[in-house]
Amino acid sequence: MPVSINSMSDLSKLKPGKVWSYFREICSIPRLSKNEARIREYLLDFAMTNGLESREDQAGNILIIRPASPGMENRKTVVLQSHMDMVGEKNADHPHDWTKDPIVPVLKDGWVAASGTTLGADDGIGIASQMAILTDRTIRTGRIECLFTVDEESGMTGAINLKPDFFEGRILINLDSEDEGILYIGCAGGMDTVGEMKYFPAEVPGGKAAFEISLTGLRGGHSGDEIHKGFGNSVKIMTRLLWNLAREFKISISSFNGGNLRNAIPREAFATLVVDEALTTEVNTWISDFEKMVLDELGHIEKELKISCRECALPSSIMDKDSQDRLLASLNCCPHGPLAWSKEMDDLVETSTNLASVKFTGSDTVKVVTTQRSSIDSAKKDAGAMVESCLKLAGAMVEHSQGYPGWRPNMSSEILKITLTSYRNLFGKDPQIRAIHAGLECGLIYEKVKGIDMISFGPTIRGAHTPEEKIEVKTAQMFWDLLLEVLRNIPLK
Repeated sequence: MPVSINSMSDLSKLKPGKVWSYFREICSIPRLSKNEARIREYLLDFAMTNGLESREDQAGNILIIRPASPGMENRKTVVLQSHMDMVGEKNADHPHDWTKDPIVPVLKDGWVAASGTTLGADDGIGIASQMAILTDRTIRTGRIECLFTVDEESGMTGAINLKPDFFEGRILINLDSEDEGILYIGCAGGMDTVGEMKYFPAEVPGGKAAFEISLTGLRGGHSGDEIHKGFGNSVKIMTRLLWNLAREFKISISSFNGGNLRNAIPREAFATLVVDEALTTEVNTWISDFEKMVLDELGHIEKELKISCRECALPSSIMDKDSQDRLLASLNCCPHGPLAWSKEMDDLVETSTNLASVKFTGSDTVKVVTTQRSSIDSAKKDAGAMVESCLKLAGAMVEHSQGYPGWRPNMSSEILKITLTSYRNLFGKDPQIRAIHAGLECGLIYEKVKGIDMISFGPTIRGAHTPEEKIEVKTAQMFWDLLLEVLRNIPLK
């Protein structure tokens, strides 16, 4: 049975104790993207309490500095970097107020997860590790600058607005990757493509019945790191269901809402539709058969998928038929998943797109949000153009975000060699060296600070950006040991 961790002392019994103690404190602080005021205040108070130099820039990024240990003043300065914000996802039936409620950690089978919500180990474990480094006087290191950025999950605006002179170090260790045993030396760039279409609200004719359809139970997942795993996309599945119902039974859509976050594969979708009263039994049967068909197609990957249908009160309006046809056609053709694989690294997605959400906003507008990622900037833009073409089939007005650049691998990196040697010495084996198909702030930092030497590593986290998020306890210790060993071996200036 899962064990709820209700006190800091319970969590700090895990190793490394100081890291888990700080992580438990962080779990009690609401810190969704663009709402990081309380975590910023917490970090600045932490620096003051511990007599550490700190500063905050206009974007809200924070730097806390640990001076060099006696005799280590001639070592190069290292920047340890994490992000303050987290993704807030919860199960639809789970009560949680992201503005005030704490995350409740749960320990089960060697993993720490949360109860009904995302855990925030992405990147709370990075923050906790920095805090432990900053306060552990038994560790002898050179000067360390701990950089905490804001708004990584919803636009990377902290890194975008970071000034190159905010920190001094020219070695940076990013603490925001999620696979123990893999050293990351490159990442994809990304952008958003968003469409808004207008429709005409029409009156509901007589002789109609209404249904609410719920599609739940999908795994979701990180739209970069897990885009290739074949997980179901609730928006695509619901679109397919509605498309076929429209053809078979001439249903009309009143609402369609699926997905929540731009950087997560959508897990749930909900729709309200109307149909001739005489067809209600047939529609129910058809939806039940559709659920079985999709479960069969997705196999063992999505065992928990559930599509439910219940009659409800007639809505106040429905979409006009022309708009409905154009919306469903647009969503049907809108791509989702890997578009190309790397030619340089095995099993690495080069380019992908995520159909992240569709929302009925107001009484006459539908908003569709998608994200594109690629290690090649031109391919990223081409993926965005492909999605734009699909959205324009619905008559949508389409905008692309500014986006962020990728981070090109450097196999001659000094910090890579140090980390590789440290890993071998600690664990007696070689780690993998890879790029990641997720957006790390490293690309933006490299663009501002030319020549900065960077690497990213972390413990094993699974299910990031979903309520299934969990961190493997034993790998947190391995991550910590590796971080300390690397810091001990930073070379002279």
